[in-house]
Amino acid sequence: MLELSPGDQTLTVSGDIGLLEVYAALPPGLYPPFPPLELPGGVGGLVARGGFAQTFFFGAEVLGVTFRAPSGRVVRAGGRTVKNVQGYDLTRPFVGSFGALGQALEVTLRLRPGLSARHIAAPGSLDDLPELSARFAWEVAGQVHLMHFGHGRQVERALEALPGAAEVSEPLDLTSHFPGGMGVGAGGRVRDRRFGWVDGGTVPPVPELFTRMAASL
Repeated sequence: MLELSPGDQTLTVSGDIGLLEVYAALPPGLYPPFPPLELPGGVGGLVARGGFAQTFFFGAEVLGVTFRAPSGRVVRAGGRTVKNVQGYDLTRPFVGSFGALGQALEVTLRLRPGLSARHIAAPGSLDDLPELSARFAWEVAGQVHLMHFGHGRQVERALEALPGAAEVSEPLDLTSHFPGGMGVGAGGRVRDRRFGWVDGGTVPPVPELFTRMAASL
């Protein structure tokens, strides 16, 4: 399922849809809150992990989630219109919950406009780039990747942090790095500004209050 609303710049998709499927379905000039690459678990897995490679607050880009809680109950949180919402907002807690609140069935994302987009890569480490204005930054096997969209001059300025980099014209598929699932850990070949991502790795510990909330759903 994929429902695009170009007028209000939102997109609602099934949780299992691939990230590159989303890119293929979008009209020119609209971009989702993730770079053009494939990761395990599709959009639902991405939201459960709190995004990938972004240098902005990912939670603000997720407008709604329909998910199946551990109890089996289907919960609808948020949506395209967030005004006059009563009760608890479960969208923000779900983002980055690593499955503790359940499995995403549908996700509504905010889309952002951009007249220009570029993706570049060069040998190096994210540790050598302490300040970044590019919207996405990640590292794979010693190669730093930056991706940005917006006005042309804005894009050029954002990518100046990686001089001499080569253009990347094809989408990346990183699923081969995670045959056992994508988890958090040290020593993996993939990392962003938040975590090192490893095959079959564990998830961050869940606070007791969060566990109690999940049990109540």
